[in-house]
Amino acid sequence: MHIVTRLLMLALLPLILVSCGGGYKGYMTRSYTVRGAHYQPLSVGQALGYKEVGIGSWYNESKFFGLKRGNTSLGEKVMAWDISAAHKTLPLPCVVKVTNLSNGKSLKMRVNDRGPFIPGRIIDVTPRAAGKLGFKKKGLTRVRVEVLSVGDGKYKRKARRRWFGW
Repeated sequence: MHIVTRLLMLALLPLILVSCGGGYKGYMTRSYTVRGAHYQPLSVGQALGYKEVGIGSWYNESKFFGLKRGNTSLGEKVMAWDISAAHKTLPLPCVVKVTNLSNGKSLKMRVNDRGPFIPGRIIDVTPRAAGKLGFKKKGLTRVRVEVLSVGDGKYKRKARRRWFGW
């Protein structure tokens, strides 16, 4: 091969890899199976009205004592000090408001991963988010999760706000 052809191929390689990547466009709602259990994420319309109360926990996707980034289900890099969450059936990505019902602290965060896959838990948050919500040392707490928006960029759809109740 000529040197010019090789240089041209090297220059185009990043574009080819990006276009072939497994990323998402808009939101990820495809079904999946984990440990024999099948999950079907909510539609965008269903998710925009999602509110649930249950047990929240925290998890850490980063590796090697928090020094190496972990990967989310969307393929995004995540560290222990990031504020994000995992949910089994919400479209990815979405933004939720998580409220710790034992102390009233709440935090908005991006859901960009799948989980928790432990029965009885509705959301996993990163260690920093658990700290800000005041339950990192405890490990588990009762939370309310409310979807604020689904998608990114031009695909972003916001939930309608209600003035009374939740």
